[in-house]
Amino acid sequence: QVQLVESGGGLVQAGGSLTLSCTASERTFRNYAMGWFRQAPGKEREFVATINWSGGWTFYADSVKGRFTISRNNAKNTAYLQMNSLKPEDTAVYYCAAGDLATQESNKYDYWGRGTQVTVSS
Repeated sequence: QVQLVESGGGLVQAGGSLTLSCTASERTFRNYAMGWFRQAPGKEREFVATINWSGGWTFYADSVKGRFTISRNNAKNTAYLQMNSLKPEDTAVYYCAAGDLATQESNKYDYWGRGTQVTVSS
């Protein structure tokens, strides 16, 4: 059982930056693809970004492409989401997830964190 803990959320002004971290409890973290998802109030959870086990392949939602960067450090059991040029519409609870496949399909991920709130003020 892999436990994931997100951190780094907070309140930021539009145009600002935040970096989210997702730390795993197990060294088997390096075997998993990682994904970031978000859920805004009253909306369904949506895909943000994913990265394969080695970090050699990434994929982004169109809404964040060019502004967000997903990365990972397997030695630290940690995945990251660097968020730049933040917009009010990026406001949501951000979740990280681990699974066998780097995909935008949330149901393909086996383990989820509890989320971290990101609020972008206009």
